[in-house]
Amino acid sequence: MFTGLIEEVGTVQHVVSGTEWGNIAIRCTDVLSGTKIGDSIAVNGVCLTVTSLQKDGFTADVMAETLRRSNLGKLNQGASVNLERAMAADGRFGGHLVAGHVDGTGRLIQKKQEGNAVLLTFSAGHALLYEVVEKGSIAIDGVSLTVVSVSSEFFTVSIIPHTGTKTILLDKKIGDLVNLETDIIAKYIRRFTAPQKEEKCSRLTLSFLQENGF
Repeated sequence: MFTGLIEEVGTVQHVVSGTEWGNIAIRCTDVLSGTKIGDSIAVNGVCLTVTSLQKDGFTADVMAETLRRSNLGKLNQGASVNLERAMAADGRFGGHLVAGHVDGTGRLIQKKQEGNAVLLTFSAGHALLYEVVEKGSIAIDGVSLTVVSVSSEFFTVSIIPHTGTKTILLDKKIGDLVNLETDIIAKYIRRFTAPQKEEKCSRLTLSFLQENGF
């Protein structure tokens, strides 16, 4: 489990991407502290397992599902990536619940300065946007952000100066692909309220919740 608070921006040393598997090596320093083989590190919001450690970086395997769902397979040598170690049990929970399980990708379609912040607007598929809520949380390339607004075709977030300097988000160009992870609570609500194929009548409704004291 992660918080979406980026600890370090790393650099891709190499990436090997096939149709069913991949391997990525990241140059970094800060996230290596206390890290051992088998630990989890989120790379652009994707939870990866460390398979080897070096004094200046680590490597991890990338499975086919991750290549389908994320932008990792499209990274080139020298690319910058957001890094976060799994949350420590005694640490502060400053962001939101981020599983590191990317739901899909979106594309940057607009950048707009607004006071000391920058508004970034991303397009995404309908299924993803259905789980995005105005003033709710979303992870973009692993960064925990609050949704400013959302429509049926896109959503907007606001990047404060600190986030802009500590992550790669403001380096994105129009058309760039980003990893998206919607709020885990929204996923469960959608699942629980969706009609079940096996039981036509098993649907959680507002009236059912009210009747049962919720």
